[in-house]
Formats: sequence, structure tokens, C-alpha cells
Amino acid sequence: MKLLENKIKQDGRVLGTEVLKVDSFLNHQVDPQLMQAMGAEFAQLFAGHKIDKVLTVESSGIAPAVFAALALNVPMVFARKKKSLTLSDENYTADVFSFTKQETNHIIVDKRFLTKGEQILLIDDFLANGQAVEGMLEIAEAAQVDVVGIGIVIEKTFQKGRALLDERGIHVESLARIAAFENGQVIFAD
Repeated sequence: MKLLENKIKQDGRVLGTEVLKVDSFLNHQVDPQLMQAMGAEFAQLFAGHKIDKVLTVESSGIAPAVFAALALNVPMVFARKKKSLTLSDENYTADVFSFTKQETNHIIVDKRFLTKGEQILLIDDFLANGQAVEGMLEIAEAAQVDVVGIGIVIEKTFQKGRALLDERGIHVESLARIAAFENGQVIFAD
């Protein structure tokens, strides 16, 4: 998606050899026009699938997931990272390690929001080592829902996440694919 690649080139900041900071448009401040375009792109990429719900993990996945759900005209569910007083005790859970935060989060989805047999599209902001997606897949399996595909905003092809998903035979679509970070610049994959 050229629009996203251009935004990454313009506003993304490379930190070291593994981290891309996109806080000016995706995960601190959000560019709603870009999110809307990404949601429409995800809807088009997965148009051949029946989708009942979109599932993501808070917080950076919420904006692209809600716009994908809007374009698909389905509800969006997000896995919480912290249990609140209002959350029921009937939950699906998984542990997810965050590379950028160097911590493990216990993600939680209320059982009322995933129904056995539903067709689910997973959306996530980054695919690097695949931990967040693996956590969502664990929840999907526990809920007995069918994952029809995974939409990724930014994929780092030089990390192992995609290989893990390819081994599972899951339909994955990434809007921007990064091959490397060199001299503070983003090198996109073909």
C-alpha cells in the first residue's frame, strides 16, 4: 500500500536495527484518513471470505481494526491487556510477550464476544516475532472460531513472525513489508 509506505518514509523513525517508531500516525497519535484507507484495503484484500468479526489486541491494533470492521460492516473485538472491574470472569486468555516493551501481557477477551463457529479476521499493527498474533490465535482456538485471515499493517520480513504463520497455512496480508533498516532508513520488501 503506497500510501502507508509513503507515510512510513515521511514520518516513521528507525531506532536501531529492529524498531520502527510510527507514533505520529499509528500508535500514539492516529491519522484517521490513513486508518480509513487501510480499513478499506483490508476489506478488499479479504473480500472473498465471510467475516463475522474483526479481532485485535489493544491498543495499537484498535484503530486499523475498527476501520477494517467498519469497511466490512461487522463488529470489532479487542483483547484487553489488563483486567478491569467491569470485565466478567468468563474469559479467553493468552500470554503475549512484547519485544518493544520487553514485557509479557496477559490478554483477555470476554467469552460473550466470540461465538463458536464465527469467521474471524485478525488485525494487528506489526508482525515481527508473531507473539501478538499467536496470542490471538490461541484465543480463537479456545473460542472455537475460524480464523479466515490475518491483516497486518506493517510486517518486518526479517523477523520470524511470517514464517510461523506460513507454517500454519493462514492467509496473511500485510499493507507494508519491511526488508531491513539500513543507516536509519526503511528498506521495503518487493
